[in-house]
Amino acid sequence: MLEQVLIGNVILDCIDPKSLSDFYIRMLNWEKTYEDEGVIILASSSCSVKIGFQRNLDYIPPVWPELPGMQQMQVHMDFKVRDKAHMESMIEHAIACGAVKAKEQYSELWTVMIDPAGHPFCFDTL
Repeated sequence: MLEQVLIGNVILDCIDPKSLSDFYIRMLNWEKTYEDEGVIILASSSCSVKIGFQRNLDYIPPVWPELPGMQQMQVHMDFKVRDKAHMESMIEHAIACGAVKAKEQYSELWTVMIDPAGHPFCFDTL
């Protein structure tokens, strides 16, 4: 019989874990809980899921929106914010931290952003 299974870490490949984790620390105000030569883990006291960044020198950023024959997005994170006004504030904050707003947006319910290593992520409301 299976026990309850929870997600502990979401790990993103990147060339430079330090640089990418610093971006997410600035953007989310999370704390570094683990670091070795090739992996950095961040956590928040208000969330049980941790975000990790793993060095992969062969990492190729995905293309957004996806195009045939190009590197496809493998996973993306959705960050929930309180309401539409807070979402606009987080978008501006993320841009100030180094993200870019994706040129292609497919809904008014969420906003697709691109982190400095090319990973898409979204902001949407609770």
